Amino acid sequence: MRRPEPDPVGPGQESVWSYPRPPRLEQSGRHVVIQLGDVTLADTHRAWRVMETSHAPAWYLPREDVAMEHLRQAEGRSLCEWKGQADYFDVAVDQIVLPRVAWRYRNPVPAFAPIAGHIAFYPGALECTVDGQPVQAQPGGFYGGWITPDVVGPFKGDEGTWGW
Repeated sequence: MRRPEPDPVGPGQESVWSYPRPPRLEQSGRHVVIQLGDVTLADTHRAWRVMETSHAPAWYLPREDVAMEHLRQAEGRSLCEWKGQADYFDVAVDQIVLPRVAWRYRNPVPAFAPIAGHIAFYPGALECTVDGQPVQAQPGGFYGGWITPDVVGPFKGDEGTWGW
């Protein structure tokens, strides 16, 4: 499959097509907030971004900045060729339970050691913001990328993009 033509990059934006493969890990001081209704699940200025060619960044937040009382260990694991084995969490707030919307790498490969134990969230079912800007979920539901106004695609995830 041919690589798509990257979208134009405007002032203050970055293209996912300038991200490397294998992915790069970058610490961020941006303000990340995750909510479900009026319950704040996470609030931090100490997140890490994982950036990989054609993917919106995935954000990893320190456990200390996550309301862990709303996370329940979920069944199942997955294996990332770059980071290692992940396990999952359900998010539970009052009567609402969102299955497997968060994950972590307990013991990632050495290149990703800084995110060990950090929590990442799929943004689709949650209200996520970065510096007050709303986040859109990366298409397709498989990847946990966060699309913000400062990141341009096209993004892997829609039908027909698997080979990118």
